[in-house]
Amino acid sequence: MIRYTLKCDKEHSFDSWFASAAAFDALLAKGMVSCTICGSPTVEKALMAPAVRPARKAAAVEPAKPETPLGTPQTGIEEAFAAMRQAVEANSDYVGVNFVSQARAMHEGTVPERAIHGEARLDEAKALLDDGIPVMPLPFLPKRSRN
Repeated sequence: MIRYTLKCDKEHSFDSWFASAAAFDALLAKGMVSCTICGSPTVEKALMAPAVRPARKAAAVEPAKPETPLGTPQTGIEEAFAAMRQAVEANSDYVGVNFVSQARAMHEGTVPERAIHGEARLDEAKALLDDGIPVMPLPFLPKRSRN
């Protein structure tokens, strides 16, 4: 795995992990790398300094402690996503992988309508939209899938 610091044409800077340098180049060529902040597809590697230390000093150096606990929002965008997640989870039922069948059943009137969120593959979500069933992707993963 390799981590690159990337920069978009609007000067947003963000980090991303790739399987290899060749994998990054292939994904970039296919237009599958975009800015995590604004979504711009014009992305390039930013200037980076390698994080290398001599082997004999490695054992003596303690790893740096993060200033904020993991999972704590650090930017305005992260705070907005956290607030959105909290609102979605507080105002809807998580139906997991049964999302598609539940959405169809509500649309057909076989079960009472209610606010739900869950998981669906892209082709399943497109089929729901094609059938006139309104769905929207959420910008976060379910809690059980996060590392």
